[in-house]
Amino acid sequence: MTRFPVTALRSVDLAVPDLRAAAAFYTAAWGLEPISHDAATVLLHATGGDHHVLALHAGPAPAIRSITFRVADAAALDGIAARVPAAGGRLLAPIGPLPCAAGGVGLVIQDPQGRVMRFVHDDLRRVAGPPAPDRPERLSHVNINSRDTDAASAFFQAVLGFQLTDRSKLMAFIRCNSDHHAVVIADAPVDGLNHVAFLMPTLDAVMRGAGRMIDHGHPIAWGVGRHGPGDNVFAYFVDPFGIVVEYTAEVLQVDDAYRPRGPAEWTWPPGRTDQWGIAPPKTEALRHAQQAIRFETQA
Repeated sequence: MTRFPVTALRSVDLAVPDLRAAAAFYTAAWGLEPISHDAATVLLHATGGDHHVLALHAGPAPAIRSITFRVADAAALDGIAARVPAAGGRLLAPIGPLPCAAGGVGLVIQDPQGRVMRFVHDDLRRVAGPPAPDRPERLSHVNINSRDTDAASAFFQAVLGFQLTDRSKLMAFIRCNSDHHAVVIADAPVDGLNHVAFLMPTLDAVMRGAGRMIDHGHPIAWGVGRHGPGDNVFAYFVDPFGIVVEYTAEVLQVDDAYRPRGPAEWTWPPGRTDQWGIAPPKTEALRHAQQAIRFETQA
């Protein structure tokens, strides 16, 4: 197996205009657990070993603040720091202790299209609990919009050390471990967030989690279905602030023998939106939400 400098997607930071309402949604309805909170930030963990998978921050409007990845070691941080400026990105914070509850040594960058990413090693972990029948274990992937998908994909590969797993007509699927993808880059007229996907332990857990969401008044926006690239089960929802979140399970595991496929090999018969052929078309509200969330502007 390729030795990746980035080893996992750890967490996502979101800005929300009503922190209390957001915390209530992501605990009672979505199934995460709070670690700590104050007037400005709420940290939430899943059942797995990551210190937290979601950080909610008080802000004037819904936005994505940053994406955090775990790296293999200090040498991986050094390599990323050296390559980012030459590729047109910015170093927003040099390598050093990260000022957050999870700690660790890290680096903060902004890529050429404005996305803010943090890379960390030696961050705090928690003791993983047993898989829950209806709650997320960890993040599965983050899907980001790009006005130039191929350029964004090239940055992730050449600068951050990801590998291209598959390329459909509209999306590039890239990985940093055995999961088929940790990042998906989607063609869009704007740069920003498409959605955040949370890994559930089983297909049954996806269904049970979706049932809890419906019980809390949040209908399924797309799904349940099974994707093509990645072979994963999905159910999409829109949170109270217009941020798209996904329950997923059964993500394809790949190794160096996997052969990436291109757009001509990822096609559906007319009328289908997934492998099973049972997922209805996306709602208009979901389509709008998938292009509405931007990265916060950095000075």
